[in-house]
Amino acid sequence: GQLGDGGTTDRRAPVDVVGLAEGVISVAVGTNYSCAVTVTGGVQCWGINSDGQLGDGTTTDRRSPVQVSGISSGITLVVAGARHTCMLTDAGGVKCWGDNSDGQLGDGTILGRRAPVDVTGLTSGVTAITAGSSHTCAITTAGGVRCWGNNSDGQLGDSTIFDRRLTVDVTGLSSGVTSVAAGSNHTCALTAAGAAQCWGQNSLRQIGDGTTTDRRVPAEVVGYSTN
Repeated sequence: GQLGDGGTTDRRAPVDVVGLAEGVISVAVGTNYSCAVTVTGGVQCWGINSDGQLGDGTTTDRRSPVQVSGISSGITLVVAGARHTCMLTDAGGVKCWGDNSDGQLGDGTILGRRAPVDVTGLTSGVTAITAGSSHTCAITTAGGVRCWGNNSDGQLGDSTIFDRRLTVDVTGLSSGVTSVAAGSNHTCALTAAGAAQCWGQNSLRQIGDGTTTDRRVPAEVVGYSTN
């Protein structure tokens, strides 16, 4: 039901999502599910729900959009990992739900959540968020980057490979970051000076530093540095 058209038939051309033919300002896709932010600031999700990633308080798959529990307004952005979902509030707070086996919800536990919970320490002061497969990152108003969740390849950027149930600062990026994006197991940031830095898994050269060595702290992308 990840297409949200009320059925389970694969589609070779676009179809309307039930009830969302208009009035949507942001969308995100995870593994076999999708979410949208509406103009009223609510969030609706549909598709697989085995880990509660739709946020409706159940683990029932949905073929059409359902409202995320307790959220009818005040949301500006939604992002989706493999099996977890996070959103940014207009107050600069972050809430997450779904799979939490690696701490990717940032609430200090590894308990899965079927409805949104606050990310500890990030109830305000955040300007952007991104989700990898099982990790999540945020930019603070100071321009720093904080990450949490799976860290098997160093994708949290804190110089370790320990999973984190609470947010940690990315080494060397305490200010000056304007954008952050997460892949499955790596993360990249853009600085105000126009430099790109990446960290995490690098087996396929996704860090862009000219090597295949995983990076536990940010490395400058060759050709996109300020040096």
